[in-house]
Amino acid sequence: MFTRFFSLLGGIAVLTAAAPSAITSQAEAAPRDKAFFQSVAGVWKGPGEIVAGKYKGTKFSCNLIGAPPVAGDVGIKLDGTCRVGVFQQPMSATITQSGKGYTGKFLDGAEGKGLDIISGSVNGDKVVMGINRKQLNGAMVASLRGENKMNITISVKVDEQMIPVIGLSLDRDMDSIAVGSIKP
Repeated sequence: MFTRFFSLLGGIAVLTAAAPSAITSQAEAAPRDKAFFQSVAGVWKGPGEIVAGKYKGTKFSCNLIGAPPVAGDVGIKLDGTCRVGVFQQPMSATITQSGKGYTGKFLDGAEGKGLDIISGSVNGDKVVMGINRKQLNGAMVASLRGENKMNITISVKVDEQMIPVIGLSLDRDMDSIAVGSIKP
């Protein structure tokens, strides 16, 4: 019933807006991009809502954990769950730098029930990832609001216009951050 919803919801699982300046070389961008993805690593949770389409008005909540990719590449690996009422869906995403852009998958990619990441860029505290599933094209924009807040918007292309369909507001889970011992 919610399979199609969760496939699209998979698009929010990753932390990802304007392209870097054309005069910025890839070598200069890599440390900046890596710093961004390191800054969004950790535990995030928060509510979201579908704002357009068949499931408009559906509210959900997600708990996500971001970590660097296994191979030490620039990007992020994200795992967690999103819940709508009593329905819970595992969420996962992998984003890695590929040339001057990014590639990856939400869930099992467009060949399965998820989405493919076909492009992407980092600009300061924002990331834009191009997403695709068959004839569905769109973008996921994630922007940090300070160190502990992030807003994510998923938009799809309808005719020649990008229409926002999902919004999510995440807070860093401060309870999950290890605190050093206090010595008298």
